[in-house]
This record gives sequence, C-alpha cells and structure tokens, in this order.
Amino acid sequence: MKKTFSLILMFFVLSISFAQQREYLEENLSIDKFTDGTLTLPENIENPSLVIFIQGSGPTNRDGNQPMMKNDGIKKIAHELANKGIASFRYDKRIFKMDKLRIKEADLSFEDFVTDLNSIIEHFSKENKYKNLILAGHSEGSLIGMLAAQSGGADAFISLAGAGRSIDEIIVEQLAKQSAELSENARSAFEEIKEKGRTSNYSPYLESIFRPSVQPYIKSWMKFDPAAELAKLDIPVLIVNGSFDLQVDVTDARLLQNAAAGSQLVIPEKMNHIFRKIEGESLENTKAYNEPGRPLHPELIPSLVDFINSIE
Repeated sequence: MKKTFSLILMFFVLSISFAQQREYLEENLSIDKFTDGTLTLPENIENPSLVIFIQGSGPTNRDGNQPMMKNDGIKKIAHELANKGIASFRYDKRIFKMDKLRIKEADLSFEDFVTDLNSIIEHFSKENKYKNLILAGHSEGSLIGMLAAQSGGADAFISLAGAGRSIDEIIVEQLAKQSAELSENARSAFEEIKEKGRTSNYSPYLESIFRPSVQPYIKSWMKFDPAAELAKLDIPVLIVNGSFDLQVDVTDARLLQNAAAGSQLVIPEKMNHIFRKIEGESLENTKAYNEPGRPLHPELIPSLVDFINSIE
C-alpha cells in the first residue's frame, strides 16, 4: 500500500512538472527570405501582447547566443514571459543567411536590419491576433528597434542594455580603458570614415573593427545617435540596464531616459549584460556569458511584465 501511494505521488509530481513545462507553445516561423524565428505563445490566452526581440551585435542568434558562447538569455526571457501570458517572437538576423543568399559583408548596412524588423512588424500587424506589439531591442538591437518604431506599427518600445551614444563614441571610450594610443587611433579612423567613406589609417590591432569589408556597415551605423532617435518616438518606453553591465554603462541608460519624455528607467542591481545577477567580480561576470543554467536576474521579468501590462 505504501509503495502504491509512493508511485501515485510520484506520478502526481511528474504530472505537475509536465504541466508547468507546457504553459507555452513554440513554433518556428519564416517571415521572408531574410528572417527566420521562433514564436512563443502562452497557452489558453486570446489576443496576448507580443514582444518582438531584436538581438545584439555580431553573430548573435535568436536565443541570445554566439559561437562558443551560450547563455540563452533571450530564450529564457521569452519562456518566462509566456508563463505570464505574454507572447514573443525572437529571430535570427540576416547575417545568418549571408552565405546562402550570397550577401557580401561589404554590401551590408545598418538599415538592412531595420528593414527586416519592419517586415516582421508588418507580418504580425496583418495577423491582428495581438493586443499590443512591443519591440524589445538588446544592445545594438535597441537602436534597430528605435528606428523601426518610427515607421509605426509598434505600441511600445523596450531598450535592454541599449547604448545612448553613437557606436564610434562608445568604441573610442572602451578602447581608452585599454590603450590611449589605440583609442586615439580609432577616433582618427572613425573621423576619416565620416569624411571620406573609408580609412586605411588604423592599427593592425583594430583590424576587426576597421577591416575594409566592414567599413560601409560601420559608416551606416555610427551616423545614428540613439538618444536623438529615441526622442522621436511617441509611444511608451521602458529602459533597462544592469548596474554590473560591462558593455553598456548605466550612464547610457540615463541619456536615453533624458531623451524620451515620460520613459521609465529600471536599473536592476548587479545585473550584467546578459540579464544575470552577479555577486562576485569581473571573472564571474565573464563566466556567466557561457552559463545557460544560471537564472535570470529576479527583478527583470517583473519589470517587463508590469510595463507590458500597463500599455493601453
């Protein structure tokens, strides 16, 4: 009898666990030839709000991961939002299809990513299934979201660790922490790109930033001032930036807040760039980038949910 009761109890616990895992549904979705993503839907919720996640720079995929760096940051946010009744769509940028579509790096522009996001907004707007469409851009994706939102279709905007200054200013500042000489060299190279469209006067140590094939993209990116672009939006805005973010300083979040009248600012204490709480020093912060099992910062999801649910 005792054994039978134990088996029943075990079955009951497993059933609850399984039910908890099934609080959302996911399907892979192709928007067009440039964009594939994952739609996450809460179960038994009609007309939920939909968050469209825009990834950061480089080869960052829909889940927030890069080669040799898996943290599942965006994936985790999507799943936790679904458990709160909020749908989401996260997608791979077109750089993942460059080989297949024979797109050369030199032909890529920042505006291409804005075009792709506008296509996504148009796709979901036409479906008319969602209460609100919210753009949530992480890091570089924050600026992409701001620019796309200016074309309409978005009901709100969330900046997740988004810069408040142009990319050239940020790179020059970051390099200054390592080498004053490299920082000045980068500043000169950026100025030459602005004036002439290209540069060859840069240190070999800065090849990853200024290689000839990426200079057209850099030129198209650095012409945008995120704070000025955010000021153009007339929709609810939430700005989130962790106090332990090594890539985007809290001062950038405050620049964005000052630019967007009526915006909300949330600074989770000890949260890093990929949404984890860091109790130790820089070594723990760096290790967290490759620890997908580490939970999200406890303040993040409640802040997002409160903001999304407040949108009329």
